Amino acid sequence: MIMLDPIELEILQNALTAAAAEMDVTMWRTSRSTIVREMLDYSTAIFDAEGFNVAQSARIPQHLNSMGFCLRTVVERFIPLEQWEDGDIIITNDPYCGGQHLPDIAAFRPVFHEGRRVAIVGTLCHHLDVGGMSPGSYSANATEVYQEGLRIPPLKLFKRGVRVEEVWALIGQNVRQPATVLGDLQSQIASLEVGAASIAKLAAKYGADVLTTACRQLLDSSEASMRDVIARMPDGTYEFEDFLDDDGINADRPVRIHAVVTIKGDELTVDLSGSSPEVPGPINATLGSSSSAIHFAVIACADRPIMPNAGCYRPVKIIAPEGLIVNARHPAPVAHRIAPCHVLLNVLFGALAQAVPDRIPAAYYGVSYVCSFQTVAADNSRRVLVEIEVGGCGGHPAGDGASAYSFGMHNNASIPMEMIESEMPLSFTRYGLLPDTGGPGKHRGGLGLVREWRVDAERATFTAQMDRFRYRPYGLQGGKPGAAGRLTLIRDGKEIPLHSKVGNMPLQKGDIIRLETSGGGGYGDPKQRSREAVHRDVEQGYVSLESARSEYAFGNG
Repeated sequence: MIMLDPIELEILQNALTAAAAEMDVTMWRTSRSTIVREMLDYSTAIFDAEGFNVAQSARIPQHLNSMGFCLRTVVERFIPLEQWEDGDIIITNDPYCGGQHLPDIAAFRPVFHEGRRVAIVGTLCHHLDVGGMSPGSYSANATEVYQEGLRIPPLKLFKRGVRVEEVWALIGQNVRQPATVLGDLQSQIASLEVGAASIAKLAAKYGADVLTTACRQLLDSSEASMRDVIARMPDGTYEFEDFLDDDGINADRPVRIHAVVTIKGDELTVDLSGSSPEVPGPINATLGSSSSAIHFAVIACADRPIMPNAGCYRPVKIIAPEGLIVNARHPAPVAHRIAPCHVLLNVLFGALAQAVPDRIPAAYYGVSYVCSFQTVAADNSRRVLVEIEVGGCGGHPAGDGASAYSFGMHNNASIPMEMIESEMPLSFTRYGLLPDTGGPGKHRGGLGLVREWRVDAERATFTAQMDRFRYRPYGLQGGKPGAAGRLTLIRDGKEIPLHSKVGNMPLQKGDIIRLETSGGGGYGDPKQRSREAVHRDVEQGYVSLESARSEYAFGNG
């Protein structure tokens, strides 16, 4: 059996990671929609010949940790690997076939060398729209997955390098902006082509046996590193819970996310059995989505770098019976599956803070503030905008939380206002940080943001999938929670509070939608914050004088 020495393994590890990064750049340079080109809501990865993730680009954690789950589901239940041929491209977006939610289309391509499959390359892209009840496919009041858009079972988009035109036509016929969506899908194909070419070069240079051996050793190395990290955590059982506001259908019924984390030796078990059952509204998550949050949490709390791949997940066991909010059954709606995943990540941080308190921050904003606008022109053509906003990060043992910063399951960028205004009949009237939204603490939570959109079209609709309007991001070690989020319609100068979930609300020309996102939780007793830090916060407008006096007890000084 071939065994690579550490130098050879390091070279191939970096080569595989570089291949994923080249795929990443290809997506960015060739995509059409603002959600991909500007927000960067996509991911790329390299898998071994059996479909296990070995390398990835620095993109969306929620995507990357679940792409392997999707691929393994496809090959185990739908299209066995022996049916994958050179030039094939397999796609799916179905949450119940390994996917996450319908806007995310995963695409995979096998790579062959001298007739032997040596790897698989993959991309996952959040598409602007895949049909359904609401523009952007983020319906707030769907009660089954059928209402959320076009479901694509695992199938071949290309067969032996030949484009399957019927599949392309089917997708184009069911989306609101077909040129944009099909353009982004073509961008995924280009990314796969670049990745396949990079892997083929590696196989030609080093040979198929060396490449497959490198993949196996990389997985084993990550497993060993993760076991070492877990073994140095104190054994014990750690429990925590948090809540989502509601599911949008039952507005007064909170949804519980509960985790029991057990560390024993070099293995870690996460039991989610105490979480709420699946709900009627579209905030359910499949196990593929929930497992992403779990794997990310364990990697994030490690005390040394670990190459994230399928190997480092082997020592982590997940208990999540079917029918829970974190392991929903068909046909439960899942459009906003990221909502329970954000809260789950914060719950896991809360549990792990009991084991390794020096590594864990207070709760971050903990939700994707998703909203979509559709404007309709005189000729009945439609333009869709999907925005995903963020909030404040939690204070941590070493300092304050970052303000309005993409964190946790996110790694999104903000779409430039100028880009939106040039493409949509929308104008921005306000955008900035919100004072007093970060949770008070020795280390203050980061601030949330305010963003206002004014409608300049005669016909428009608005949809929102949000949370954290009731249950605020928690503080740790005596720190206080961050502020709650808020959503407001301003019409004719009158402010009308909106619920966190809004479905296809008609808008008039001149209406303003204002979003205020939550801040991060504080870390440590606020009274331990230095006078200099409080004065600096007041001078910079992060904390009001009233809050400085009441929360930090600095009186009139």
